[in-house]
Amino acid sequence: MDSDMAVVCPDQVFLRRQTQLICNSYRQWTGRTLIDGDPASDEAAKRLFEAGFAVLSHDTRPDPVFNYANRFAMRLFGMSWQEITQSPSRHSAEAMLQEDRDRLLKRVSADGYVDDYSGVRIAKDGSRFMIRNATVWNLIDENGVFHGQAALITEWQSLR
Repeated sequence: MDSDMAVVCPDQVFLRRQTQLICNSYRQWTGRTLIDGDPASDEAAKRLFEAGFAVLSHDTRPDPVFNYANRFAMRLFGMSWQEITQSPSRHSAEAMLQEDRDRLLKRVSADGYVDDYSGVRIAKDGSRFMIRNATVWNLIDENGVFHGQAALITEWQSLR
């Protein structure tokens, strides 16, 4: 794993496992792949981290906290690894849009994934952006254990 990624996320074992969980769960729900290659490899972790699209995941706490964001997602939300992985995922939506976000997460919990989500998100500096056709899916390991949810953002537009 390259040293730049180690600075961003010092827990390389977590990074490799989370990449595998994100990629395998995405394939399970959608039938598509996020990245090429073995998702359990260091190379896959690097490819997902450096991908030209945003991927984030949050944990299973009652108020879920982001536990993964690739470089693109960190730029989009204007946060470092340390900041984003201490941020409740609800902070990514404006307070008035929380009901929409809550409905989305309930739909994902019930159906496994959605690939048509659009909504306004907010960066650390308060700037807003619209995401379109985002995919949000449940993270389920090989034993069927639920580990949270992840999101893929490929379409976004700044709202100024």
